[in-house]
Amino acid sequence: IMTTKEVLFKRASKVIPGGVNSPVRSFKSVGSTPFFTTKGEGAYIYDQDNNKYIDYVGSWGPLILGHAYPEVITAVQEQATLGLTYGTATELEILLAEKVLDIMPNIEKIRFVSSGTEATMSAIRLARGYTKRDKIIKFTGCYHGHADHLLVAAGSGALTLGVPSSAGVPESFTEHTLLAEYNNIENVKELFDNYKDKIAAIIIEPVPGNMNLIVPHDDFLSKLRELCDANNTLLIFDEVMSGFRVSLGGAQKLYNVKPDLTTLGKVIGGGMPVGAIGGRADIMDNFAPLGKVYQAGTLSGNPIAMRAGLVTLDILSQKDFFKKIQNQTEKLVSGINEIAQKYNIKMYAKSLGTMFGLYFTENKNIKFYSDIINSDIDSFNKFFKAMLNNGVYFAPSAYEAGFVSIMHDDIVIKNTLEAIDEVFSAY
Repeated sequence: IMTTKEVLFKRASKVIPGGVNSPVRSFKSVGSTPFFTTKGEGAYIYDQDNNKYIDYVGSWGPLILGHAYPEVITAVQEQATLGLTYGTATELEILLAEKVLDIMPNIEKIRFVSSGTEATMSAIRLARGYTKRDKIIKFTGCYHGHADHLLVAAGSGALTLGVPSSAGVPESFTEHTLLAEYNNIENVKELFDNYKDKIAAIIIEPVPGNMNLIVPHDDFLSKLRELCDANNTLLIFDEVMSGFRVSLGGAQKLYNVKPDLTTLGKVIGGGMPVGAIGGRADIMDNFAPLGKVYQAGTLSGNPIAMRAGLVTLDILSQKDFFKKIQNQTEKLVSGINEIAQKYNIKMYAKSLGTMFGLYFTENKNIKFYSDIINSDIDSFNKFFKAMLNNGVYFAPSAYEAGFVSIMHDDIVIKNTLEAIDEVFSAY
């Protein structure tokens, strides 16, 4: 007899490629069948059979207030009664732009789009238009959405499925994309030596969350800034994931490194479909209608997303609000490490801000993409399934960071740790 989720997945697979609208949702890498969510509330999501799970995915990061935060829902409902989209300018766009500029230290002007992929794609075009150069450097395992020229040795779903690039991307589209290893500054220097005066930009997840959580070592980010300055190259921080997550002002605030351009994602829309490109005014003014770099979108600056984002960022900016979430993340991580030690399990956890990583390896100094690839994926998969059976939902991939929201209170953390204790005790 098939379970409800198996019946749904079979139906979905007949009408949707792979049964899902985004690859990592398929649970393929963990050898399982995905559940189908019917509701999110606070720190929890509910599946097709009304099973309740503590959620550490948070729609892949943006739900820093948790699911269905009352003030955000009220704002969305009020705005929806005024119409869903206009295709015209609104004051809400100005208000959210001003709010983001207040929080992010290196954004002087911003343009809203509808997704992180759109943001990074547009940032690269802007960098090329501004510098009049073609080549870009990206880092193996960093994911910047699925634009053709960025889908090279990408992390996230591409890494999860063991496909570091994609069919359907002509070699000519990626010939200007140069690959470096994250945390390897010598590697980057070599590329600048080999392609002098040809590199328009470096694009990087300053704190990658798409090859699990990896942090920069040995002033890596500030050294990238120095290399860019020495070579008249732009530095793009893709903070779609790390923005408002590793600190309120993103990785650029935490590490005090100034990117020329920044891309942001759905957290600035309270989880609604939204993204943004921001940065130095003299670069941003190269976008049409002022400049020659064309970028457009009918749903860019959608009024409902703008309203949801305003409420989210207002709440997030309250005194000590971010610190509270960060403390809960640290409680979770230290609890996991204690339990792993107690049962002599070869794994550990680490956090930065409100993001965390789970590493099934004895290597306590995760620094490179290869460190993640060489971790024990089978052990993670076993853990994932056992935790799901115990009512806790972590990302269905050993290559994804986890996220904590303000709704993950002490009771939620305690219940999570009790479930982990039960799972590890049975190993």
